[in-house]
Amino acid sequence: MGRVVHFEVHVDDMERAKNFYGKVFDWRFEDWSEYAGMPYFGVVTGAEDQLGINGALMQRKSAPPELNQALNAYACTVGVEDYDAIEAKILDHGGKVALPKYALPGMAWQGYYLDTEGNIFGVHQPDENAK
Repeated sequence: MGRVVHFEVHVDDMERAKNFYGKVFDWRFEDWSEYAGMPYFGVVTGAEDQLGINGALMQRKSAPPELNQALNAYACTVGVEDYDAIEAKILDHGGKVALPKYALPGMAWQGYYLDTEGNIFGVHQPDENAK
């Protein structure tokens, strides 16, 4: 069985993207540009003993998809402890709501956002009382 082990977020403005993800999710970045031969920053999303994967921010090589088009990529979802606090950070740091918070009844709160680069991502807070 194949398991996702790495993700890449394509960005137009590397510093703006690092600022957004660093401030919203407390991600750390490592410059791997020399190895990749282009602007490429490794993303550390949490401690090695925590569930989840690390990834990278990479320089976008073409125009981003237009708004309101079908997604032509994988959408990553970030697990959070406090959905409303994270949503406030997303909006405070230039993100936008793509699909507002909704209940996955008896399981979690879920929603989707656009980052400062126009990429869509999900936010997920487990909550058995969601309805």
